[in-house]
Amino acid sequence: MLKNKRLIIAVCWTAAALLFTLLIKLVDVRNAGVTNTPLGFAGINTAIHEALGTSSFLYKVSKVLGICAILTALFFGGMGVWQWYKRKSLREVDRVFFVLAGLYVLTVILWKGFDFIALNYRPVLDHGAAEASYPSTHTMIGLVFFGSAVPLIMTYMKPGTLRKVLALCAIAAAFLTVLTRFLSGVHWFTDIIGGLLISGALLSWFWFFAKQEKRPETA
Repeated sequence: MLKNKRLIIAVCWTAAALLFTLLIKLVDVRNAGVTNTPLGFAGINTAIHEALGTSSFLYKVSKVLGICAILTALFFGGMGVWQWYKRKSLREVDRVFFVLAGLYVLTVILWKGFDFIALNYRPVLDHGAAEASYPSTHTMIGLVFFGSAVPLIMTYMKPGTLRKVLALCAIAAAFLTVLTRFLSGVHWFTDIIGGLLISGALLSWFWFFAKQEKRPETA
Protein backbone atom coordinates (compact mmCIF):
# COMPACT_ATOMS: atom_id res chain seq x y z
CA MET A 1 0.00 0.00 0.00
CA LEU A 2 2.78 2.41 0.94
CA LYS A 3 4.64 1.60 -2.27
CA ASN A 4 1.52 2.34 -4.31
CA LYS A 5 1.13 5.66 -2.50
CA ARG A 6 4.70 6.62 -3.34
CA LEU A 7 4.08 5.68 -6.97
CA ILE A 8 0.99 7.88 -7.14
CA ILE A 9 2.92 10.77 -5.61
CA ALA A 10 5.72 10.36 -8.16
CA VAL A 11 3.30 10.24 -11.08
CA CYS A 12 1.46 13.35 -9.82
CA TRP A 13 4.68 15.34 -9.43
CA THR A 14 5.79 14.31 -12.90
CA ALA A 15 2.44 15.23 -14.46
CA ALA A 16 2.49 18.61 -12.71
CA ALA A 17 6.03 19.33 -13.96
CA LEU A 18 5.17 18.37 -17.53
CA LEU A 19 1.91 20.35 -17.52
CA PHE A 20 3.53 23.47 -16.11
CA THR A 21 6.36 23.26 -18.64
CA LEU A 22 3.76 23.09 -21.41
CA LEU A 23 1.81 26.03 -19.99
CA ILE A 24 4.76 28.39 -20.03
CA LYS A 25 4.71 28.10 -23.82
CA LEU A 26 0.95 28.67 -24.04
CA VAL A 27 -0.25 31.10 -21.34
CA ASP A 28 0.18 34.88 -21.66
CA VAL A 29 3.17 34.59 -23.98
CA ARG A 30 4.67 37.99 -24.79
CA ASN A 31 8.07 39.39 -25.65
CA ALA A 32 9.72 40.56 -22.42
CA GLY A 33 13.02 41.02 -20.63
CA VAL A 34 16.26 42.49 -21.84
CA THR A 35 16.28 40.01 -24.74
CA ASN A 36 12.70 40.93 -25.77
CA THR A 37 11.98 37.26 -26.45
CA PRO A 38 8.79 35.20 -25.83
CA LEU A 39 7.99 34.64 -22.17
CA GLY A 40 5.08 32.64 -20.77
CA PHE A 41 3.04 34.07 -17.89
CA ALA A 42 4.60 37.37 -18.92
CA GLY A 43 2.34 39.56 -16.79
CA ILE A 44 3.04 37.94 -13.44
CA ASN A 45 6.71 37.30 -14.27
CA THR A 46 7.50 40.89 -15.21
CA ALA A 47 5.48 42.29 -12.28
CA ILE A 48 7.35 40.16 -9.73
CA HIS A 49 10.71 40.87 -11.30
CA GLU A 50 10.12 44.62 -11.28
CA ALA A 51 8.95 44.47 -7.65
CA LEU A 52 11.96 42.46 -6.42
CA GLY A 53 14.74 43.84 -8.62
CA THR A 54 18.12 42.13 -8.50
CA SER A 55 20.69 41.41 -5.79
CA SER A 56 24.30 40.58 -6.62
CA PHE A 57 24.87 39.49 -3.02
CA LEU A 58 22.07 36.92 -3.04
CA TYR A 59 23.21 35.77 -6.47
CA LYS A 60 26.68 35.06 -5.05
CA VAL A 61 25.17 33.25 -2.06
CA SER A 62 23.11 31.07 -4.40
CA LYS A 63 26.26 30.25 -6.37
CA VAL A 64 28.04 29.16 -3.19
CA LEU A 65 25.06 27.01 -2.20
CA GLY A 66 25.12 25.46 -5.67
CA ILE A 67 28.76 24.50 -5.20
CA CYS A 68 27.89 23.01 -1.79
CA ALA A 69 25.10 20.98 -3.44
CA ILE A 70 27.53 19.55 -5.99
CA LEU A 71 30.05 18.72 -3.24
CA THR A 72 27.26 16.98 -1.32
CA ALA A 73 26.45 14.88 -4.38
CA LEU A 74 30.12 14.01 -4.83
CA PHE A 75 30.35 12.94 -1.19
CA PHE A 76 27.43 10.54 -1.36
CA GLY A 77 28.48 9.31 -4.79
CA GLY A 78 31.90 8.63 -3.31
CA MET A 79 30.24 6.82 -0.43
CA GLY A 80 28.73 4.39 -2.91
CA VAL A 81 32.09 3.86 -4.60
CA TRP A 82 33.72 3.29 -1.21
CA GLN A 83 31.09 0.69 -0.34
CA TRP A 84 31.85 -1.06 -3.64
CA TYR A 85 35.57 -1.05 -2.77
CA LYS A 86 35.02 -2.35 0.75
CA ARG A 87 32.58 -5.08 -0.22
CA LYS A 88 34.55 -6.11 -3.34
CA SER A 89 31.45 -6.56 -5.49
CA LEU A 90 28.85 -4.36 -7.15
CA ARG A 91 26.22 -6.89 -6.13
CA GLU A 92 26.97 -6.14 -2.49
CA VAL A 93 26.48 -2.39 -2.87
CA ASP A 94 23.21 -1.15 -1.36
CA ARG A 95 20.55 -0.59 -3.99
CA VAL A 96 20.03 3.01 -2.92
CA PHE A 97 23.40 4.00 -4.38
CA PHE A 98 22.47 2.70 -7.83
CA VAL A 99 19.23 4.66 -7.67
CA LEU A 100 21.18 7.69 -6.45
CA ALA A 101 23.56 7.40 -9.41
CA GLY A 102 20.59 7.28 -11.77
CA LEU A 103 19.13 10.36 -10.08
CA TYR A 104 22.37 12.28 -10.47
CA VAL A 105 22.76 11.31 -14.13
CA LEU A 106 19.17 12.25 -14.98
CA THR A 107 19.52 15.56 -13.14
CA VAL A 108 22.65 16.47 -15.10
CA ILE A 109 21.00 15.45 -18.38
CA LEU A 110 18.02 17.71 -17.63
CA TRP A 111 20.35 20.50 -16.50
CA LYS A 112 22.29 20.51 -19.75
CA GLY A 113 19.25 19.68 -21.87
CA PHE A 114 17.27 22.70 -20.70
CA ASP A 115 20.33 24.90 -21.28
CA PHE A 116 20.38 23.65 -24.86
CA ILE A 117 16.62 23.93 -25.50
CA ALA A 118 16.23 27.41 -23.92
CA LEU A 119 12.44 27.61 -23.44
CA ASN A 120 12.89 31.23 -22.36
CA TYR A 121 15.70 33.59 -21.37
CA ARG A 122 16.71 35.22 -18.11
CA PRO A 123 15.45 38.69 -17.24
CA VAL A 124 19.07 39.87 -16.98
CA LEU A 125 22.17 39.29 -19.06
CA ASP A 126 24.97 37.12 -17.74
CA HIS A 127 28.24 38.85 -18.57
CA GLY A 128 26.52 40.49 -21.52
CA ALA A 129 25.08 37.24 -22.88
CA ALA A 130 21.54 35.85 -22.88
CA GLU A 131 21.22 32.66 -20.83
CA ALA A 132 18.52 29.98 -20.84
CA SER A 133 16.19 30.53 -17.90
CA TYR A 134 13.58 27.78 -17.59
CA PRO A 135 13.66 25.97 -15.33
CA SER A 136 15.99 27.37 -12.71
CA THR A 137 18.47 24.51 -12.90
CA HIS A 138 20.22 25.98 -9.86
CA THR A 139 16.99 25.43 -7.93
CA MET A 140 16.68 21.95 -9.38
CA ILE A 141 20.23 20.96 -8.48
CA GLY A 142 19.99 22.38 -4.96
CA LEU A 143 16.74 20.62 -4.18
CA VAL A 144 17.72 17.29 -5.76
CA PHE A 145 21.22 17.05 -4.32
CA PHE A 146 20.40 18.36 -0.85
CA GLY A 147 17.01 16.66 -0.80
CA SER A 148 18.38 13.22 -1.67
CA ALA A 149 21.05 13.67 1.01
CA VAL A 150 18.47 13.77 3.81
CA PRO A 151 17.29 10.12 3.65
CA LEU A 152 20.90 8.98 3.20
CA ILE A 153 21.96 10.88 6.31
CA MET A 154 19.05 9.38 8.25
CA THR A 155 19.87 5.89 6.93
CA TYR A 156 23.64 5.68 7.24
CA MET A 157 24.41 7.80 10.30
CA LYS A 158 23.92 6.52 13.80
CA PRO A 159 20.96 8.04 15.66
CA GLY A 160 21.92 11.14 17.60
CA THR A 161 22.15 14.91 17.60
CA LEU A 162 24.70 15.10 14.79
CA ARG A 163 22.45 13.12 12.44
CA LYS A 164 19.54 15.45 13.13
CA VAL A 165 21.71 18.55 12.70
CA LEU A 166 23.12 17.40 9.36
CA ALA A 167 19.67 16.47 8.06
CA LEU A 168 18.32 19.88 9.11
CA CYS A 169 21.32 21.58 7.49
CA ALA A 170 20.59 19.81 4.19
CA ILE A 171 16.94 20.86 4.34
CA ALA A 172 17.89 24.44 5.21
CA ALA A 173 20.45 24.55 2.40
CA ALA A 174 17.84 23.36 -0.11
CA PHE A 175 15.38 26.02 1.09
CA LEU A 176 18.01 28.78 1.01
CA THR A 177 19.10 27.79 -2.49
CA VAL A 178 15.57 28.31 -3.77
CA LEU A 179 15.04 31.52 -1.78
CA THR A 180 18.31 33.20 -2.72
CA ARG A 181 17.97 32.22 -6.37
CA PHE A 182 14.47 33.69 -6.47
CA LEU A 183 15.32 36.91 -4.62
CA SER A 184 18.53 37.45 -6.61
CA GLY A 185 16.35 38.36 -9.61
CA VAL A 186 18.31 36.37 -12.19
CA HIS A 187 15.31 34.16 -12.95
CA TRP A 188 11.64 34.66 -13.68
CA PHE A 189 9.16 33.52 -11.04
CA THR A 190 7.95 30.64 -13.23
CA ASP A 191 11.54 29.44 -13.65
CA ILE A 192 11.69 28.88 -9.91
CA ILE A 193 8.31 27.12 -9.89
CA GLY A 194 9.45 24.90 -12.77
CA GLY A 195 12.62 24.02 -10.88
CA LEU A 196 10.55 23.13 -7.82
CA LEU A 197 8.17 20.90 -9.76
CA ILE A 198 10.86 19.10 -11.74
CA SER A 199 13.01 18.49 -8.66
CA GLY A 200 9.89 17.29 -6.83
CA ALA A 201 9.30 14.77 -9.61
CA LEU A 202 12.92 13.60 -9.54
CA LEU A 203 12.99 13.23 -5.76
CA SER A 204 9.65 11.44 -5.64
CA TRP A 205 10.92 8.83 -8.12
CA PHE A 206 14.13 8.53 -6.10
CA TRP A 207 12.14 7.85 -2.93
CA PHE A 208 9.92 5.40 -4.78
CA PHE A 209 12.81 3.28 -6.08
CA ALA A 210 15.24 3.68 -3.17
CA LYS A 211 13.00 3.54 -0.11
CA GLN A 212 14.28 0.91 2.28
CA GLU A 213 12.30 -0.33 5.23
CA LYS A 214 15.34 -1.43 7.22
CA ARG A 215 18.54 0.42 7.91
CA PRO A 216 21.42 -1.36 6.14
CA GLU A 217 24.75 -1.94 7.78
CA THR A 218 27.11 0.98 7.61
CA ALA A 219 29.70 0.65 4.87
